Amino acid sequence: MSRSDVVVLGAGIVGVSVALQLQARGRSVTLVDRRPPGEETSFGNAGLIERASVVPYSFPRELAVLARYALNHNIDARYDPLFAPRLTSWLFRFWYNSAPERLKRISADMLPLIRQCLDEHKALIAAADLGHLIREVGWIEVFRKEDSLKTGIEEAADIYAPHGLRYDVLDVEALKAREPHLSDVVVGGVHWLDPASILDPGALVKGYAALFEKRGGTFAIGDARSLETAPGGWRFKTADGVGEAAEAVIALGPWSDDVYRDLGYDFPLAVKRGYHMHYAPAGNAVLNHTLLDVDSGFLLATMNKGVRLTTGVEFADRDAPPSPIQLDRAEPVARELFPIGERLDPEPWLGRRPCMPDMKPVIGRAPRHAGLWFAFGHNHHGLTLGPVTGRLLAEMMTGAETFTDPTPYGADRFD
Repeated sequence: MSRSDVVVLGAGIVGVSVALQLQARGRSVTLVDRRPPGEETSFGNAGLIERASVVPYSFPRELAVLARYALNHNIDARYDPLFAPRLTSWLFRFWYNSAPERLKRISADMLPLIRQCLDEHKALIAAADLGHLIREVGWIEVFRKEDSLKTGIEEAADIYAPHGLRYDVLDVEALKAREPHLSDVVVGGVHWLDPASILDPGALVKGYAALFEKRGGTFAIGDARSLETAPGGWRFKTADGVGEAAEAVIALGPWSDDVYRDLGYDFPLAVKRGYHMHYAPAGNAVLNHTLLDVDSGFLLATMNKGVRLTTGVEFADRDAPPSPIQLDRAEPVARELFPIGERLDPEPWLGRRPCMPDMKPVIGRAPRHAGLWFAFGHNHHGLTLGPVTGRLLAEMMTGAETFTDPTPYGADRFD
């Protein structure tokens, strides 16, 4: 039987980062997942380390916008009509927390994590020799309508500039100077300069995991649902046999409830699904930056494999079969913006974002079990917040002074 100080359940960006940060503080760690690192939620995303995202994605409150979403014809968000009634309570809490004053407080709670996110990534990227995967060129919001461009510029000045975030307002000429192959549907853009982008998010997580193993950590294929209490800590099963650890971390993203529910916890965790597909650029087209089409609700990102189109949010059962609807809606609209060519993947990739209704992750101690810790529910920012979450949790677990007050992320806020 193997024995370690900590078992971390989940080998996505959050779990791998927790494992690395604990290891750096002298803990022996076993990292467990049913698949190799970086092959679930962390594999498919926009690849942004979103240093500029000081305001979480919130629920719309304008009646006209809500009515438009209710029609269920959008690219940026759709819902499975048969599943939607099961989300009513969660959506109400999400809507409630999106009120301006509450959203302002939530943004303040998240700010310490956002401020530190890029620095923590860059430290790991340097240690793992993964500099070839990061591009520090920011990303660009592009607009098709003058009124939405005006709103975007006002929000940049009123909400984001006070936090010291750098951005350029781009008219059509300046936008096309940075992205020469955009079509004439655009009227302008806002270029956020502080974030970085990753050319292969799955490879980044695998590189971090390789660093963890190089430093003496253990990765094992196993079923996280086997976690159970044992004398002196926790017991779990892997393909290599039974393991034990004094402490356990649940960092399973959208599958976290498969474990914590059996331990008697009931958190309001929901899943926002999303899709991506890679395309070859048509002709000699080059995409220099990640682009968010604000008026249409999809994103294009340069990846090692090609141009990745990522869709918005799909509210459906976590384990339901994939639906082609969002990608089929987004693809022709994306072709209006940028010349993408043939599909490069045999089928669309489906990912699942673990989301809490107050837009904050759960990071910290389990209220009713000694030696049990949580790190999940990062909404749209798992890649962004993985390493900084790992640092905060590792500081808490080792009794070190934390770089910020962890109270806003505590599991007991749902009691």
